[in-house]
Amino acid sequence: MAATTTRPLLLLLLLLLLSFHAASAAAEEFPRDGRVIELDESSFEAALGAIDYLFVDFYAPWCGHCKRLAPELDEAAPVLAGLSEPIIVAKVNADKYRKLGSKYGVDGFPTLMLFIHGVPIEYTGSRKADSLVRNLNKFVAPDVSILESDSAIKSFVENAGTSFPMFIGFGVNELLIAGYGGKYKKRAWFAVAKDFSEDFMVTYDFDKVPALVSLHPKYKEQSVFYGPFEGSFLEDFIRQSLLPLTVPINTETLKMLDDDDRKVVLAIMEDDSDETSSQLVKVLRSAANANRDLVFGYVGIKQWDEFVETFDISKSSQLPKLIVWDRNEEYEVVEGSEKLEEGDQASQISQFLEGYRAGRTTKKKVSGPSFMGFLNSLVSLNSLYILIFVFALLGVMIYFTGQDDTPQVRRAHEE
Repeated sequence: MAATTTRPLLLLLLLLLLSFHAASAAAEEFPRDGRVIELDESSFEAALGAIDYLFVDFYAPWCGHCKRLAPELDEAAPVLAGLSEPIIVAKVNADKYRKLGSKYGVDGFPTLMLFIHGVPIEYTGSRKADSLVRNLNKFVAPDVSILESDSAIKSFVENAGTSFPMFIGFGVNELLIAGYGGKYKKRAWFAVAKDFSEDFMVTYDFDKVPALVSLHPKYKEQSVFYGPFEGSFLEDFIRQSLLPLTVPINTETLKMLDDDDRKVVLAIMEDDSDETSSQLVKVLRSAANANRDLVFGYVGIKQWDEFVETFDISKSSQLPKLIVWDRNEEYEVVEGSEKLEEGDQASQISQFLEGYRAGRTTKKKVSGPSFMGFLNSLVSLNSLYILIFVFALLGVMIYFTGQDDTPQVRRAHEE
């Protein structure tokens, strides 16, 4: 009787050992030394089971963008493999293994996906090697890091880098910000400091707890939120602090503005990098800190004249000038406060804001498409050129095919 009972247990143990051996063998099958590995339909599922964080480039051999991406992946792969949570980079020829590409919704090349424990997340960020490392490291980090000492806080800030804003709660219940850590995971770092010295209260300029400190290392900005931590107050602070107090307007920050519903107080300058403009930006920062319901941005006509000209401003216009822009098709000019004169610009900005809030404005339409449309047109224009080229190429192929009675096999790829 005892032997009969023991056999099923031995069989179960044997199956577990075999499963463990198979999993170990699968894990050893894929290199972890920073090389970009090539996967196909027979090895893809095994890789998903063996690798916790797998970054996959679904490519086509004929795709020009894919060819330009390849050296960036080669450069990023060893760095990603060396992270505390290693990310292995792989490639799949989705033009050859179309069933595999179709399974994951690949409809263009290259398509980049990060598989976290087998669950895919499409990656649409920058494809430069350094940006890939920064962004993917953010994807695999915990939603909220728990910091138990001064050294842990210092390491967290250093490792987070300067690409994303940071929110560190000092004496804050981690449950209060855990949900926001997940919600805004792709846009910011979140941490809770459990134990810290007074030195950090001096460094981050807060004098009581609980306090949530917002840091923007790239723009050398920081601010403090003391509460209330109930209702929408906490999320409003986090959402408004995802952007710096003063936003330099460019193609990258325009995309960030698309996720913000506030209007933009826009300062238009001749050159946003000269000393005079730098002083104006400092004044704007003070105004922004007191008017969190608005975004404050600045742009130089020298840096981006195509953008500035859509506000009916040219190089001959008197600058600097302030407007309020709805981030789309309309903007408002405050009567009597269109241009900033030399002198006390802080008072002039205050008068501008007072006039705007009192409704003493004239609404105008941007010339040309909406600005989100303007951004999209940068992509659409390239697509139009490609489409024209494809039609021209097809026309040439059809012409020469008509000159030859020999049947021709033709295949058109869409990049």
